[in-house]
Amino acid sequence: MSQRLLLAWAVCALPAASAAQRLGSRVAAAPDGTVRLTFAARPGVCGNGRNIIALDCTGGRCGRQHTITIDGGYDRDEVEYDCESGPVRVSLRVRDGHAQSLRTYVGGRWATPSADAVVTDLGTVSAREAVAFLLELARREDGRAGEEAILPATLADSVVVWPTLLKLARDDEVPQRTRRQAVFWLGQAAGDAATRDLADLVDDRTVDRDVQEQAVFALSQQPRDAGVPALIKIARSHRDGEVRRKALFWLGQSGDPRALALFEEILLGR
Repeated sequence: MSQRLLLAWAVCALPAASAAQRLGSRVAAAPDGTVRLTFAARPGVCGNGRNIIALDCTGGRCGRQHTITIDGGYDRDEVEYDCESGPVRVSLRVRDGHAQSLRTYVGGRWATPSADAVVTDLGTVSAREAVAFLLELARREDGRAGEEAILPATLADSVVVWPTLLKLARDDEVPQRTRRQAVFWLGQAAGDAATRDLADLVDDRTVDRDVQEQAVFALSQQPRDAGVPALIKIARSHRDGEVRRKALFWLGQSGDPRALALFEEILLGR
C-alpha cells in the first residue's frame, strides 16, 4: 500500500470509527426485531428492489450481475424488470442489541410492515457512515451478519472500500467466511491496484490456504490483461500445490492463448 494511501487511511480512520459507533449505537438501542437503513448507491449500481443487484451499468447495459435469491430463482431471458439506480436498502435482524443477519436490496421502496412486526427505520444515513458501520460489523461479528455486511458496503456511493477489505482478508482474527467474502468483493474492485494486492494475498505465507484460493478465484474474475499474467505466475511458482492447481483450473476456464501456451509447456515438460 502506497505512502499516500496509508496517510489518507490514517486521516480517515478516526472519523470512520466515530461514524461506525454512532450508527452502531442507534442499531444497538433498537428493540428486538428489524432495523432498516438506507443510503446512496455508487454510479453503475442498480436493482429491482427485490432479488436483483446489477453492477457496472451504463446506457441500459450491465457488465456484471450479482443475484440474491429471496423468493425463488428467475430466468433473465423470461422476465424483464426495471433497474433503479439506488438507493441501497439494508434490513438487519436485531436481537439483544446485536445484528444477527441482514438483507441487502437496491431500488424499490420499503413495504409497510405488518401490525405485529417490530420495525425500526433509521431513515437515510450518509454512505460513509453506513460503510463504517457495516465494515465494523464485518470485523467483529462471527455470525451471518458479519459475512453479509460486506456486500452493501461495496455498493455505497463515494467511499473506497477495497483497502479495508484487504485488511479484513489478512486479519486472522476475522471469521474465515467473512474473510472469504472480503476477498471475493476485493476481486470485483476495478483497477490494477486491486489486482496487485490480490496477487500479494496469494503469496502471503500468513494467510490460510482457503483465503489464498479465494484470492485466486478473484484474480480469475479480473480483466484478462491483469488477471491472466498473475494466475500464470501463481501456476508456475506458488509453493502450495493446491493453490497452483486452482490457478491452472481458472486459467483453463479463461480460454486465453497465454494459458494454452502454459499448458503445452507443462505437458511437454519444457
